[in-house]
Amino acid sequence: MPFDLVLRGGRVVDPSQKLDAVTDVAFSGGKVAMVGNALKVDPGTDVRDVSGYIVTPGLIDLHTHVYWGGTSIGIDAEEFCRTSGVTTAIDTGSAGPGNFAGFRKHVIEPSQVRILAYLHVSHAGIYGYSHRVMVGESEEIRLMNPIDAVEVADANRDLIVGIKVRVGRNSSGTSGIVPLQIALEAANEVGMPLMCHIDHPPPSYEEVVSLLRPGDVLTHAFRPFPNSPATAQGTVKKVVLEARERGVFFDIGHGKGSFAFKTARAMLANGFYPDTISSDIHILCINGPAFDQVTTMSKFLCMGMPFPDVVAASTVNAAMALRRPELGSLKPGSVGDATLLSIQEGKFDYVDVVGEHLIGDRKIASEGVVIGGRWWHPRESPKFKRLAG
Repeated sequence: MPFDLVLRGGRVVDPSQKLDAVTDVAFSGGKVAMVGNALKVDPGTDVRDVSGYIVTPGLIDLHTHVYWGGTSIGIDAEEFCRTSGVTTAIDTGSAGPGNFAGFRKHVIEPSQVRILAYLHVSHAGIYGYSHRVMVGESEEIRLMNPIDAVEVADANRDLIVGIKVRVGRNSSGTSGIVPLQIALEAANEVGMPLMCHIDHPPPSYEEVVSLLRPGDVLTHAFRPFPNSPATAQGTVKKVVLEARERGVFFDIGHGKGSFAFKTARAMLANGFYPDTISSDIHILCINGPAFDQVTTMSKFLCMGMPFPDVVAASTVNAAMALRRPELGSLKPGSVGDATLLSIQEGKFDYVDVVGEHLIGDRKIASEGVVIGGRWWHPRESPKFKRLAG
């Protein structure tokens, strides 16, 4: 089968194959066709010179809010993904069973970029979140709709990857842990993993993590005090270590209020890397402090997390959490998505959600993306000139 596209001569970093080498990547029929040196091409093949750049599997942002126009926090997925190198955006609970149909028809299906979703157990998802209105949807138990959530999730298994719930003082008020218990019942019934948001107590970090099952995701895992995973002495809480041992995924979900350098330093010092790095991008954090996926990844790179591990946390690890092994890899037969990155050197000012600044010496930048085996870029960049076939 002739190749549709070949990325020629880039540094290919694919943790799913433990691959870090200068080589070519070929795509055909919407999938990865081959990885190898000096691949032979036909005259009609789109060949791009990517020498000097990094080629990774298409980045997966495990925590986004992209129900643009349907919720007040939604951002435009395609524009975000073009600039952030993301090829798969996971919307985490913007929609619930009462409005998922609109999300599917008006946003997901027309989108060129892949959008998957965790369905909120609350009837209308995250409906009251803006600069002026802050209503925690889990405060009102009457909005919990596990029966319809199960029906909608079961009917949309092609797009829905799990059940979402938010707990904490800001999102569940005095309802405490109860929304999580309801969401777990729904997740058990439909046979899907759960993603749980945590903010200020109550409930406590310990209460939440102790209920999570193998394959479930705790997002905002490196949030600041209170409800930090680290102790005052800088060690990792026992309940966190126990949860990882049984297979709970710990996701960053940076957002507006959920990532602190102090927490991250403590966790990384203990060798506790996040399983997945995600932006929690929405209208209130896209202009800072989160900005985008590659900025969130850059923060971890500048804090000492090795680059291949940073890539793994945004590719293969996220695919494992999603139970979508065809994503997050450049193995032949995988979905034909790839991200072109560069690592810039200099002085870069990074900020967390509590206002602490970190001056980093490196920055991961998105340079272009391949989606479905085709070059997908806002314009024909002179960086990646088209070579003769």
